[in-house]
Amino acid sequence: MTFNQQEPQHPDSQVTGNPSPDIGEPISPELSIPDSQKIAPQRRQPRRPKGIRPTFRMLIGLTLMTALLLLPFVFSDQYLEIMRSRAVDLHGVLRGGAYKQITGFLAVGLVAVEMLLTVRKRSRSWIGRIKLPGSMQLWRSVHIFLGVALVGMVLIHTVGANGFNFNALFLWVFFGTTLTALVGVGAETGILESSRQFFGRLPGHRRPLTKGPLIRNLRAFWLASHLFFVGAFLIMLVFHIFLVYYHRGPLGLG
Repeated sequence: MTFNQQEPQHPDSQVTGNPSPDIGEPISPELSIPDSQKIAPQRRQPRRPKGIRPTFRMLIGLTLMTALLLLPFVFSDQYLEIMRSRAVDLHGVLRGGAYKQITGFLAVGLVAVEMLLTVRKRSRSWIGRIKLPGSMQLWRSVHIFLGVALVGMVLIHTVGANGFNFNALFLWVFFGTTLTALVGVGAETGILESSRQFFGRLPGHRRPLTKGPLIRNLRAFWLASHLFFVGAFLIMLVFHIFLVYYHRGPLGLG
C-alpha cells in the first residue's frame, strides 16, 4: 500500500492559503515591506472645534463690512451740510429727540446682549450662578456678529456725525472696541486654518513658533487691548446717558 505523502506547508501558507516562496527565489518587491519614503505624506489639516465658529473668510468679510459702516463718519460733515440745506425736514427728524432715543435704546439693548458673553463665561465664579443655554463657542460667535450689528446701529443713531468733545472721544473708543476684537479673532482664525506648521522664530529662540504658542502670545496682546476698550466704553456709555438726560449742551450733546 502506498500513501499519498503531502509536503508540510509553511506556517504562513496555512494562514493566507498561498504557498510560501522557495528559499532560493528572491522576494518580489510586492511582498516586501513598503518603504515609508515611497508613501506620499498626507498633509494634515487643522482640526476645527465643534460648534458654530466664523471662518477666516467670513471674518474678513465682517471686517470689510465694518470698514464700510465706518466710512460715512469720514464724510459726515459734507453730506450732513447738504442735508441741512436741501432736506430740512429729514434732517430735523434724524437729529430730533425721538429718533435719537429710539435708536439709542436699541443700541443699548445690543450692548446688553453683547455682555451676556461675560455672564456666560464668568457666572460660574459668582455667588449667584446664572445658567445660559448654548456653548461658549456659540456665544462667542453671537458676540462677533452682534458687534458688527452694533456698529450699524451706532451709524443709524448718529447719522455718521462724529460729535464734539466727549462724544467724539466716546465714538473712537467704541471703534477701538470693535476693531481690536475683529482683528484679533481674524488673526487667530487665520493661523488656525493655515496649513503651515511653523511661523518663524522669536529673537533668542532656536525653536520655530508653532500654532499654539503663536496664538497664545497674540491673544495676550489683542484681548488685553479689547478688554481695556470695553471697560472704557462701558464707563463712557453710562456717563453719556447721564449727560444726555441731565446735562445737555456744554459737551456737544445737544
